[in-house]
Amino acid sequence: MPSTLLINLARIAIIVAVLALWEVLSRTGIVNPRLLPSASDTFATLGDLLQRAAVQKDLMVTATEVLAAFALAVPFGALIGFLVAENRYFADVAKPLLFFAFSIPKSIFLPMFILVFGVGFAQKVGFGFFSTIFIVIMSTTTAVESVKVEHLTVARSYGATRMQTAFRVYLPSMLPVLLEALRISMIFNLTGVILAEMYASRDGIGHQIATWGENFQMKQLLAGVVMVAAIAMTFNELVRWVETRCSHWRT
Repeated sequence: MPSTLLINLARIAIIVAVLALWEVLSRTGIVNPRLLPSASDTFATLGDLLQRAAVQKDLMVTATEVLAAFALAVPFGALIGFLVAENRYFADVAKPLLFFAFSIPKSIFLPMFILVFGVGFAQKVGFGFFSTIFIVIMSTTTAVESVKVEHLTVARSYGATRMQTAFRVYLPSMLPVLLEALRISMIFNLTGVILAEMYASRDGIGHQIATWGENFQMKQLLAGVVMVAAIAMTFNELVRWVETRCSHWRT
């Protein structure tokens, strides 16, 4: 317990040091305040933005798009990954192709999504789905392959049905790996949606951030960056907490 306390204190100290350095660099003029507003001004601007109805609406739009893309990509990706892992021949054929597809920068396909879906909800959800599904497929494949053969053999020898095997063997063994994959997938998903909003959109927090940048509104721009980072870190830590609760299933 003392070591955990020391680690947490060290993390807090690093964050405070970074914020203090940020404040000093801006206040002393070492970095032009027009390019890097101080931390205190940035957080004050953030508080002001969060009270604006337009920003609240944009946050809701982005949250809806992110959740929709995530809700589509995770089950589809998990199903495909499971089928790939369970069929040795299909795995030998498909896995190299999946790795090739994953290595391609997804942003180069964004203009195609705009041409197909137009500028709107479908385009942003579609691109978020496309940005996320490959990492879900590969993570699920890895999770299925992590299931111990001995556990499957024992379950089948006792006459377990496919449904019982799925929920009593596969799910407990895969869950810790899948939760870790969810954290990574959400990063890709949020990045894809924000990028789509910044590239071509009429609403969403990504559109607002792009507008602030184009108009050289640095306080609002940095506040927007802090806002998105806080949302991403909150989700990440929430899933990490659930993951620690399920860590005993690894054994």
